[in-house]
Amino acid sequence: MRALYKRIREDDPVSEPPIVAVVGATASGKSDLALDLAERLGGEVVNTDAMAIYRGMDIGTAKLPPDQRRGLPHHLLDLLEVHEEASVAVFQRLAREVVDDVRARGRVPVLVGGSALYTRAVVDRLDFPGTDPAVRGRLEAELAEQGAGVLHARLREADPVAAAAIEPGNGRRIVRALEVVELTGSFRATLPEPVYLHPETVQIGVDIDRPTLDARIERRVEQMWQAGLVEEVRGLVAPSRTASRALGYAQVLEHLAGQTSEEEAKRRTVVGTRRFARRQDAWFRKDPRVHWVRHDDPDRLGRALHLL
Repeated sequence: MRALYKRIREDDPVSEPPIVAVVGATASGKSDLALDLAERLGGEVVNTDAMAIYRGMDIGTAKLPPDQRRGLPHHLLDLLEVHEEASVAVFQRLAREVVDDVRARGRVPVLVGGSALYTRAVVDRLDFPGTDPAVRGRLEAELAEQGAGVLHARLREADPVAAAAIEPGNGRRIVRALEVVELTGSFRATLPEPVYLHPETVQIGVDIDRPTLDARIERRVEQMWQAGLVEEVRGLVAPSRTASRALGYAQVLEHLAGQTSEEEAKRRTVVGTRRFARRQDAWFRKDPRVHWVRHDDPDRLGRALHLL
């Protein structure tokens, strides 16, 4: 199973195992390709999905159950309780420790997830500025009082590039951007030109056409509902601000609060997921280092292995 990597090591005994990151839009088939690669390379799967790090958020994040993981080690799943706030800086530290450990044991880390910033945090030379509780608290109070639109307009004046990259209704990201601007003078400084931390890194993107992806997303949302997403959300106790805004969870919470019908919550989940998938695809397409393989190519595994 590790013949390919074994051959590389025989040619170059001092070479280190590569780092493989499988990227692309949600529902494109990343997980299956990551499992195939990990099996063939003698690797271990490393999660880079921002929401899969929460315990109890399984159905809505399409988290693979243990019996579908093909006996492969999976890392960075179920790290936090739902009431805890996620931090990409903390995730970066934990993920890099995992990647270093996997490589030190002669195995190949196969990263997989649709959270582009989390993937970049692991594979790129990317530093995150600290946080100031007083500044964050003041901005969050202003968000609650004035709304995301007002704060987004303020961000647009302070850093137009940062504002263009953040949805006007995403209050959490707007607050963080304004905090970084206040602390460092610029939000853009946190996203430099992409440079791999380790040159042995390879990113493989799953290419899928929009009509096929839209249909897959609709089927996935329907399957999540049938699997008990509403019951899963109902069972969550005081989810954090981050967790409560996750796709599917936010819509179900609105339904449980009596703000929408269940069918409307499902419809909004489909629409929101399709929009998110388009943003994911646009983000990864901007990275020239990503090598793309077609989702329906019968030899997509072979093509991916060839890149290594």
